Amino acid sequence: MDPESERPIRVVFALLDHSLVLDWAGPAEALRIANQALRARGQRERFAIEFASPYPDSVTSVGVRLCGLQPLPTRWDGPAWVVLVGQPGRSISVESDGARQLIHWLRGLRFEAGRLELLTICAGALLAAHAGVLSGRRATTHHHHLQELREADARCEIVANRVFVRDPPVYSSAGVTTGIDLVLHRIGELCGAALAAQVAQTMVVAQRRGPHDPELSPFLAHRHHLHATLHRVQDAVSERPQHDWSVPRMAKVAHTSPRHLTRLFVEHAGVAPLTYLRRLRLASAQLALQSGASVTRAAELSGFGSDTQLRRAWHQFGLEGSPSAAVQRLVR
Repeated sequence: MDPESERPIRVVFALLDHSLVLDWAGPAEALRIANQALRARGQRERFAIEFASPYPDSVTSVGVRLCGLQPLPTRWDGPAWVVLVGQPGRSISVESDGARQLIHWLRGLRFEAGRLELLTICAGALLAAHAGVLSGRRATTHHHHLQELREADARCEIVANRVFVRDPPVYSSAGVTTGIDLVLHRIGELCGAALAAQVAQTMVVAQRRGPHDPELSPFLAHRHHLHATLHRVQDAVSERPQHDWSVPRMAKVAHTSPRHLTRLFVEHAGVAPLTYLRRLRLASAQLALQSGASVTRAAELSGFGSDTQLRRAWHQFGLEGSPSAAVQRLVR
């Protein structure tokens, strides 16, 4: 057995002032619970957690002050992860003395799969981009910071609307709670899917999301408008996507004509009514598949008339693989 696989992974959360607490506290708790579960099995802990910063004290996004933070490491003995997290606000400032020190420190690191790896959560990807670490790599960040990431490093291949992206030795997540999804995935890679599921259950994480899942739920998409009538129709369709919906039936809910309802959808939701319906049905089918339903049963529960219609929608909206492949991933 590789001696490195027996050594605990040193996980260094590199924090600046006003770091988003949930960005680092959620993943850190997942790692702590994983260690706890391993001890209960009579196995060694796999993760050694540290909190480092350019300064010994730091104030968090919610005003809690952290004291006794370690200096940013300069020596690496054995496998390690560096975790970068976000800060509140629509943009991330890299002009502060602390940010400059952190970026300079990142530029001196040599990331290598299985040795020294980088995990970014939310706008932590911006810090990595300014350090040049994301050049030539695929990465994501919170949807509010996607354009900022493009401007920070034009050579980074940005993946939008994704929970997290794997491009070893770099792993990036969309933001806030997606850091938990990313760390659960990494726990599963290192310690097995059963342990990751146990950690998720302990944390009461309702659904573990993977690297192919969208950042934004389809049930929340196309809802960023203030049109009450359209919201009423969307509520009805969301509650019963398997119903025998048509544009005229939706129009009855809105008490308007089918033509006017279509105009409302396009103008306020940015999508046609039947396209919106198919997206919801596809999301319902994915949830059914993740719960163990067969492709036939998932199609039935979500309102698709047949397996063929489900497969057609699956490929139409650019999902990877197929419904059958999704089932196979679950049973492995």
